[in-house]
Amino acid sequence: MTELELKLSLPDQLATQAKAAGLLTSQAIERLVREPIREAAAQRLIEYGRRLREPGGPDISEAELESELKAVRAELREARARRS
Repeated sequence: MTELELKLSLPDQLATQAKAAGLLTSQAIERLVREPIREAAAQRLIEYGRRLREPGGPDISEAELESELKAVRAELREARARRS
């Protein structure tokens, strides 16, 4: 695991509310970072599917598609495991 130190500049009230809501913990920040990564992977998969259905669309090899599927599934499993 890599350790990073973040410095945020937030308005006082927002910082107080975020801290009270538990949003400034390592776990909360990790969720904030993971979510867009997971969403981007899902969007890539959707885009591949759309492009595959288009007439004359680019050829995507079965290996490329399988690789994307595995990556998205792994990210989803990780996200589910972290929520448990």
